[in-house]
Amino acid sequence: YTDTHKYTNLHKHTHPYTHRHTHTLTQLCRHIHTRTNLYTHKHAHTHIYTHTHIHMHTHTHTHRYTHTYTRAYTYTHTHKPTAIHTHIHTHTCSLTHLHTHIHTHPYTHTNIHTH
Repeated sequence: YTDTHKYTNLHKHTHPYTHRHTHTLTQLCRHIHTRTNLYTHKHAHTHIYTHTHIHMHTHTHTHRYTHTYTRAYTYTHTHKPTAIHTHIHTHTCSLTHLHTHIHTHPYTHTNIHTH
C-alpha cells in the first residue's frame, strides 16, 4: 500500500501541466458609451435619439495571442421633412492576452419620437 500510494503521487507530479495551465485570470473591461442627439425639425417635430453602448469583456487565459476587435455601427435616420442623419461609430480594441475568452455585448437603444 505504501508503494502504491507513493507511485500515485509520483505519477501526479509527472504531469503537473494539468494543474499549472488551469490558472484562470478573469478580466472585466466595461466600455459605456452614451450618446444623446436632439433634433428639432420644422412643424414642431422633435426627435430624441439615445444610444447606450455597454461593452463587457471577460476572458479566461490559457494561451497567448493578439486579438483585434473592431466594431462598426451605422445608424441612418431619414425623415419626411428632409432630415437625414448618419451616425457611424467604430471601436477598435487590440490587446495581447491568452486564449479562451468570452465576449458579452449588451446593447441598449432608445428611440423617442415626439410630434
